[in-house]
Amino acid sequence: MMHTAVGWHVDLQFEEDSTRTRAAALVRLPDGTEVRAHGYASRHPSDKSQPRVGEEIAGARALNEMAMKMLTKAHDEIDEASGRTSHPLT
Repeated sequence: MMHTAVGWHVDLQFEEDSTRTRAAALVRLPDGTEVRAHGYASRHPSDKSQPRVGEEIAGARALNEMAMKMLTKAHDEIDEASGRTSHPLT
């Protein structure tokens, strides 16, 4: 049987104007570190306004950046614990 030891809560906040959406993502990890990332989306002038779509794109880009930062953090921790350089995590 598997038990959940920890949980993470990711906070996403959005700022929008008529053509651009900015997403800011934050997660606080159990080791006390915070990982922050940002994502952007721009609406083409010929597209109709769909704020939800801009949020989805900007949010996905912020979460993708966050994922890459967390992979780098984990890779660095593996190297530090092992005393050698490991293969990059992807």
